[in-house]
This record gives sequence, structure tokens and C-alpha cells, in this order.
Amino acid sequence: MLALTAVGVAITFSLGLWQLGRASEKTALQDARTAQSRKDMLDGRTLKGSSEDVLLRSELLYRRMVVTGRWLPNYTVYLDNRQMNAKPGFFVLTPLQIDGSGEVLVVQRGWAQRSFTERNALPPVQTAEGLVQVQGHLAPWPSRLYDFGGAETGPIRQNLDLTAYRQETGLKVLEVTLLQSGGPSEGLLREWPVVASGVEKHHGYAFQWFGLSGLIALLYVWFQIVQPRRQKRPA
Repeated sequence: MLALTAVGVAITFSLGLWQLGRASEKTALQDARTAQSRKDMLDGRTLKGSSEDVLLRSELLYRRMVVTGRWLPNYTVYLDNRQMNAKPGFFVLTPLQIDGSGEVLVVQRGWAQRSFTERNALPPVQTAEGLVQVQGHLAPWPSRLYDFGGAETGPIRQNLDLTAYRQETGLKVLEVTLLQSGGPSEGLLREWPVVASGVEKHHGYAFQWFGLSGLIALLYVWFQIVQPRRQKRPA
């Protein structure tokens, strides 16, 4: 019994330590993102299109950036089932041809509420012609929501696959995006939700594992030491 108790305490205590380690990793990651976002603003021309520069662009994630280019509105995609301020709608994504370059950067322009009466109706979004400057933070490709598989076409989609989008458009689309900043404009809101680090969840799990470890030890002491001694006492 002592050996089983020791194994149980060791395993649960180790799991608690592992959860604390995961919390520390996510805290460090969040701190790194915050530090990136506070650095000086970059020019979009620093984004190069060759495959060898993928690592460079990944190191620029979450940096503030201003990109000059021309919108390609014919390839705009409306990602469905996205929320802002607890309201369902679309994240509107439009590719931007970087000025003086063959590369295309997909811009997450903002959020628009969808029509509840016409499911296929597109929200009114204004797109400027000619050369524009767009500010924001360099961000990863949009995360995927659950879908039923299969290639999606048309402006309204659940997810946007990078490889399929490149083949569909024939554009030199970069594997990163620009999360546009600024106040409401062009029919779009940009009150982007802050990505939770999940540290609280790991702390909660760690507390549960440590509690279970302590409970196992306490039960052993009670049933294997305290109770037998109480039973041996003379009446």
C-alpha cells in the first residue's frame, strides 16, 4: 500500500509541476508577443516573398507594420461564424498587392455583422481604389474553425486554406496576414478580441493535481496509520 501511495503521489505531483511549466511557457509567449507589438513600426516592404524568408517573416509576427499597396477586392473572403463583442458575423479578408512587389498580403480588415434574414447576403463594405496605406499588426494565417471538410469556394467560407487560396487566385500570397488596426471605417469594426494565454487554466489544473496528491497522502496517513492506532487503544 505504501508503494502504491508513493506512486500515486509522485504521478499527481509531477502532473501539477507539468501544468505549472505549461503556464510558464504560455506566460513567456504572451510576454514575447507584447514586446513585439511595442517595437517600432515596420514598412511592409520588409516582407520578402521567397521561401527562404518564411523564417524571417515568422520572427516579425505581432510587429506593428504599415503596408502600401492596392486592394484586390475580387478575391475578398468573408469568414463566417466569427464574433466581435459577442455578436456573430464575418471577418472580412482582402488581399493587398504590396506596392513595388509581386507579393500579396492578406489583410484581416475587420468585422461586419451578417444578415439574419438572408444567409448569403454580403455586408456592405467599402474598398478604396488606387494606392492605400494600411496599418496593423503582422499576424498568423487565420485560425481554423470546425468544418466538414471539402474545398470551399465563393466569398463566404468557414475557413481559408492558404494552399488552396494560392491555387485559386494565382497570387503570390504570403503565409502571414495583417490584422488591420484603427477605428470603425469602411463598414467594418476592428475591436479585435485579445487572445487569451490560457495561463489561468493551467494554474487551475495544477491546483487540482496538487490537491489530489495531497489527498492521496492524507488518506494513506488516515487509513494506514491513524485508524489502526485508534483501534489498538484499550477501551
